[in-house]
Amino acid sequence: MNEPTIALPPLLEVKDLRVSFAGKEVVHGVDFSIAPGEKLALVGESGSGKTVTALSLVRLVHNAHITGSARLAPAREGAPPIELLQASERELLGIRGRDIAMIFQEPMTALNPVYTIGDQIAEVLQLKQGLTARQAWDSAVEALAATGIPEPARRAATYPHQLSGGQRQRAMIAMALACRPRLLLADEPTTALDVTLRGQILDLLADLQRQTGMAVLLITHDLNLVRRFADRVAVMEGGHLVEQGPVGAVFHQPQHAYTRKLIESRPARDVQEPRGTEPVMRAEALRVIYPVPIPGFKGWFRKGEFVAVQGAQFEVPPGGTLGIVGESGSGKSTMALAALGLIPHQGALEVVGKRWGPDSTSNRGIRRLVQVVFQDPFSSLSPRMTVEEIVGEGLLVHEPALTMDQRRERVYRTLEEVGLTEAQFPGLLGRYPHEFSGGQRQRLAIARALIVEPQLLVLDEPTSALDVTIQQQVLKLLQRLQRERGLSYLLITHDVDVIWAMAHEVLVMKDGRVLESGTVEQVLKHPQDPYTRTLVAAAA
Repeated sequence: MNEPTIALPPLLEVKDLRVSFAGKEVVHGVDFSIAPGEKLALVGESGSGKTVTALSLVRLVHNAHITGSARLAPAREGAPPIELLQASERELLGIRGRDIAMIFQEPMTALNPVYTIGDQIAEVLQLKQGLTARQAWDSAVEALAATGIPEPARRAATYPHQLSGGQRQRAMIAMALACRPRLLLADEPTTALDVTLRGQILDLLADLQRQTGMAVLLITHDLNLVRRFADRVAVMEGGHLVEQGPVGAVFHQPQHAYTRKLIESRPARDVQEPRGTEPVMRAEALRVIYPVPIPGFKGWFRKGEFVAVQGAQFEVPPGGTLGIVGESGSGKSTMALAALGLIPHQGALEVVGKRWGPDSTSNRGIRRLVQVVFQDPFSSLSPRMTVEEIVGEGLLVHEPALTMDQRRERVYRTLEEVGLTEAQFPGLLGRYPHEFSGGQRQRLAIARALIVEPQLLVLDEPTSALDVTIQQQVLKLLQRLQRERGLSYLLITHDVDVIWAMAHEVLVMKDGRVLESGTVEQVLKHPQDPYTRTLVAAAA
């Protein structure tokens, strides 16, 4: 990444920024600056204070006490700088969107679902630039075209739910850049996107940044994005800015222990060879279809078909991991549902040699052997149930003869196996999910799956909702459990690094079809299909 060669006066200079909630300080005396046209990455894990820091600059943090200084250079030569933290709400309304714009993490929640994309962009242009409705609409279409959305005039007339994740994020970028701001605050702009879409959005931002000359403050925990995008990086831990400098210098010679910890948190491969030859799960010509309505008169009499998985073939080895990688819409999650016996399918699907599916007569016995760990532990754990009820629930179904004391002993033993003990969390069994961190909740979800002693775990994006260091801890836990228990994993993910760390065999899926399969070394080191090469390159 090229460093700016000319020292320019800062566009934004932040000094001794402190943010408190109800008397508790969460951002402690942060100092940094951004030059015109510079790309600064603010890096840290969840709870580090990076998003609160960025939102405080434009005073979008509710019920916060903010002190310090955030001076924005004037738009006109000779005018005084603007002190953002002292500006009136009226002044801030003029600054937001025109001088400083923001892209949020999840566009589906940031965009208004009842207005079209074009109307939302046009509204900004009318408010900030005083354009007529016709001028604003034409400019909105031009803004969408600049982000590379196909058929921008047609897309402008659509609603957010009618666009894909990548298209929604492009629409957010078009809205943010419509008034050509001098500074863009990008809060985790690619976290909700697949790996190839992440690369596309970053390239788009870099291209637009070069065209407009704006500065960018990128808030992220993804170090690969920082390497690829930023000029400088500032690292936050616990509300403190612990290190900052040029990307090359910080990544090659980190000075702070926390920075070194983040850099070393890339998933590491630690697997043993499978323990046998007979597969735990086998699929042959697996096909999954969903009925879809047919428009017009014909739809009164019959339904159409959408083929979500077409002719897949795979085996999950005993004590081994089969990784399925692909983007959203590739069919990998549908494959997981079929593997869990939750949806009808065509073709052969067997678990330990027995037919498996929603209509199988041997469901109860096989159900115990195949368990699942979901992507988001907070939504997959009932907020109304205690830890004891959540983890022990499977025993009520599969081992109803156990006494309460026997069941409780199994719960304690399984929780200890995943690293949760009474010594760490007094009253552990009586606690609720909201009392734990994201990584701890994922450990609870793993314990819930393990307690019935399964042979196969279906891992559906088990670390995508976690920070990099917590992701590394959960992957190490899964690796250890596989060695100790001889577990088999069917790992569903879009993260090539996770596939490399965990899998023995891998399938690459796109549009419901398996494009490439083989050992991890074959597929990731010597990819044959152009799509696989794109995935691997995007993760580098």
